[in-house]
Amino acid sequence: MNANIVNRPMQVGVLGFGGLGQAAARMLAQKQEMLWVAAGDREGFAYDLAGLNPDTAITTCHQRGSVGYLESIGKLSSNSISELIARTEVDGYFLALPNLPNTFMASVVEQFIDSGWRGVLVDALKRTSAVEQMLALKERLEAAGITYLTGCGATPGLLTAAAAIAAQSYAEIHSVKITFGVGIANWSAYRATIREDIAHLPGYNVEKASHMSDAEVEALLDATGGILALENMEHADDIILELAGICSRDRVTVGGVVDTRNPKKPLSTNVQITGRTFEGKISTHTFTLGDETSMAANVCGPAFGYLKAGLSLHRRGIYGLFTAAEIMPQFVR
Repeated sequence: MNANIVNRPMQVGVLGFGGLGQAAARMLAQKQEMLWVAAGDREGFAYDLAGLNPDTAITTCHQRGSVGYLESIGKLSSNSISELIARTEVDGYFLALPNLPNTFMASVVEQFIDSGWRGVLVDALKRTSAVEQMLALKERLEAAGITYLTGCGATPGLLTAAAAIAAQSYAEIHSVKITFGVGIANWSAYRATIREDIAHLPGYNVEKASHMSDAEVEALLDATGGILALENMEHADDIILELAGICSRDRVTVGGVVDTRNPKKPLSTNVQITGRTFEGKISTHTFTLGDETSMAANVCGPAFGYLKAGLSLHRRGIYGLFTAAEIMPQFVR
């Protein structure tokens, strides 16, 4: 392989430019091993091999609604994902896309497969059923020369990987309990993420949440004081830990509290792994995230760590689908 390709910064694209996509752009600006060269949203895309400027891109998106309006490097398109794939040379993409409807991410991945593109893809999917759709594409991804890592955000992702490591102390895992706290100053900064959370509430589903107007979301949040309390969520940590042989999915529970009006976390995010040691002792490991780390930091950081790990696999000719509990993320300097 050409040494220049191996030694140059990884050329990275971000698909989806809402709250997470914009946070990803700001994070990439501080990295030396990755260069942000491509972005796409529902109205257009932008591409610059010299690197995109996050401040300019975010300002343009806020003022005009799309990165497609970026002067000289942007293009408006109703088919932005397909056009971006076809026109750019990108090593890997973080798919920071809202998975609404629940089949959306799989349909995007199929576009990559059908295009003949080869590289690394990472998602931060939440729902078990969405990851199951990715698993159904495993053989096609491998045949296409794509290395795909799924469920690589915070939960699933960072906390799932922590559970997989903590499980090594035990001969049998009795339970994995993930509890998250998220604080954001204004729900509108993470519209898609909040809608995905609303879909987990009693009386709601993905279809209903995806069709809610902003006014309807605001009315719901007014009724709850801006708080979303979520229990027994359909979260892909369960299938990921089951696939890794840690425990059956029915032993994994995920829930949490989202405060949409306060950047301070309503509670500390943690994962508790309870099991029996080989000596017959019952014990619990607890891994707690610092309250000062934001949702964006805990999602985007692992996503790019997995993207770097995926590139290492891809360069060794290892393609197909992997999960956050199978591959160790690599720190991006």
